[in-house]
Amino acid sequence: MYAHASDFDRQLHESLGLCVFALVVMRVLWRIVDTQPDPPQVSLWMSVAAKAVQWALYLFLFALPLTAITGAWLEGHPLTLLAGLETPSVLEVSHNVGATVATIHTWLGDAILWLAGFHALAGLYHHFILRDGVLVSMLPRWLLLRRSNGE
Repeated sequence: MYAHASDFDRQLHESLGLCVFALVVMRVLWRIVDTQPDPPQVSLWMSVAAKAVQWALYLFLFALPLTAITGAWLEGHPLTLLAGLETPSVLEVSHNVGATVATIHTWLGDAILWLAGFHALAGLYHHFILRDGVLVSMLPRWLLLRRSNGE
C-alpha cells in the first residue's frame, strides 16, 4: 500500500494529518476552558442535528489520525514526517488487520468530506435563506468585535 518511506506525498500526508490532529486536540481543550455564547434560536430538529454533526465531526477528526497511525504501524510502516523523522511501530505487525484499519481510515476520510460539505451547505442555508445569524455566530469573537468597532 505504501511506497518507500522517502515518498514525499506520504510524508506530506502524514505530517499534515498529525498537525490537524494536534490542532483538534488544542481546539477541544480550548472549548473546555472557553465560554461559549448561546447559539441563535432554531427549531428543535435543527438544534439536535447541529449537535449530532458537531459530535460526528469531532469523532471523525480523532478517528482519522488514530486509524492512520494504527493501520500504518500494524502493517509495519513507521510514521515518516517531512523532516525525515520516523516514528517506528510500537505495535506487533499484523498486515491483514493493518490493511483493514487502513481501509477504514479511507472510508472515514470520505465520510468526513461529505459531512463537512453538508455542514458548510447548512451554514450557507442559514445565512442566505433563513438569515438567522447561525453562520455569523460561528465566527471567532475577536473577528466580530473588530467588525463592530468599524475596523
